Amino acid sequence: MQFKENQTIYLQIAERISDEILLGHYATGARIPSVREYAALVEVNANTVMRSYEFLQTQSIIFNKRGIGFFVAPDAKIKIREYRRNEFLKNELPRFFMQLYTLHIPMDEIDSMYREFIENLTSNPSNQAS
Repeated sequence: MQFKENQTIYLQIAERISDEILLGHYATGARIPSVREYAALVEVNANTVMRSYEFLQTQSIIFNKRGIGFFVAPDAKIKIREYRRNEFLKNELPRFFMQLYTLHIPMDEIDSMYREFIENLTSNPSNQAS
């Protein structure tokens, strides 16, 4: 796994696991790899993966069955989208607005581009994300 320098590794791993859940690699109720298995897969220390799992557990995306392992929570996809939505609105949208402001890009131009984007998505369902 290639890691970005601007985000902690455990959060990047949590994001990857969340992506795998959204893409259906781990179904609702399914067991995810053990901490050691996942650490070997992404080539990091097991403690780093444990932090990722703990983070996902605090977000109610996965849950632990003591002695058995970690499993995907029933509403994991909803929780992932909710968390990402909140993070986007809190962290990324203000930067986006600042770019619009500094570059003098009118909102109607953004609106037009967004509508075109949505139209392309709905006319070609293979472009849609899970």
